[in-house]
Amino acid sequence: MASGFFALLDDIAALAKASAANLSDVPAHVVKTSGKVSGIVIDDTAVTPKYVVGLDPKRELIIIYKIARKSLINKLLILSPAALLLGYFAPWAITPILMLGGAYLCFEGYEKVHSMFSKHHEVDIKTDSIEIITPEELEQERVTGAVRTDIILSAEIMAIAYSQVRDQPILNQILIMLAVAVFITIAVYGFVGFIVKLDDIGFHFAKDKYPPFVKKLGRGMVNFMPHFLSILSVVGTAAMLWVGAEIIAHGIPFTSHLLHDLEHALAHVSALGWLVKALACAIGGLGLGFVVEKMVMLVKKVLRKKG
Repeated sequence: MASGFFALLDDIAALAKASAANLSDVPAHVVKTSGKVSGIVIDDTAVTPKYVVGLDPKRELIIIYKIARKSLINKLLILSPAALLLGYFAPWAITPILMLGGAYLCFEGYEKVHSMFSKHHEVDIKTDSIEIITPEELEQERVTGAVRTDIILSAEIMAIAYSQVRDQPILNQILIMLAVAVFITIAVYGFVGFIVKLDDIGFHFAKDKYPPFVKKLGRGMVNFMPHFLSILSVVGTAAMLWVGAEIIAHGIPFTSHLLHDLEHALAHVSALGWLVKALACAIGGLGLGFVVEKMVMLVKKVLRKKG
C-alpha cells in the first residue's frame, strides 16, 4: 500500500516536472509567434491613428483605450477560443481561413495603393442628405469603425498565432494564445497612443520656458508628424500586401516551395533575403489584390442587375 502511494507521488512529481518544462517554453513561443504576425501588427498600428484625427485632443487617449479594450476582449473571449476550437475539431480549415484573410489583406492593400495614385475622384455631395451628428456620435462612429477593422486584423493575428502553436500541448496553446493577445494589444495601442500624442509633446517643448534647443526640437516634432503619419500609412499598406501574399503563398505547395527556395538561395545575406522575399510578396499581393477587386466589382454588378 505504502509503495503504491509513493509510486503515485513519483508519477505526480514527474508529471509536474514535465509540465513545468513545457511551461518554461511559453515565453520563447510568445516571442516567436509575435514575430510571425509582425506585418499585421505594423498594419494595425498604421491604420488606427486615422480614427482619432480631427477629434478633441483631450479625448484621443480615451478613444484609443476604448478601441484597445474592445480589441483585447475580442481576442481573449472570441477569437482565441474560436481558433482553439477550430484547430481541435476542424484543423483542416485553418489554412483556407488564413488564405481568405490573406486575400482580404491584399484587397485592402490594393485599394489603398489605388487611392494613393488615383488622380481623379468622383465626388457626389448631396447637401440635402448631409447628416449633422454630435461630437459624441462622431466619436462612437470612429470607435465602431476602428473596432470593425481591428477585428479582421486580430482574427488574422490569432489564426496565425494558433498555426504556430498547434503542435504544442493544449495548456501551452492556451497560455501562448492569451499571452500573444495581451502582448500584441498593449504593444499596438501603446505605440498608437504615443504616436497621436507626439504633436502635443512637441507643442509642449516648443514653449518659451524651454531652452532654444528644446524649443527647436519641439517645433521639429510638430512639423514632422504629418510626414511621419504619411510614411506610417505607406509602411502599413506595404506590410498588408506582403503579409497577405505570404499567407496565401504558404497555403499553396508550389508557391510555398518557391518562397523556401528563395530564402535558401539568399540565406548567406539574411537582410537581403528578407527584403527580396518581402518585396516579391508585396508585388504579388498587389496583383492578387487587383484580381480580388475586379471579382468584387463583378459580383456587385451582378447583384445590382438582379436587384
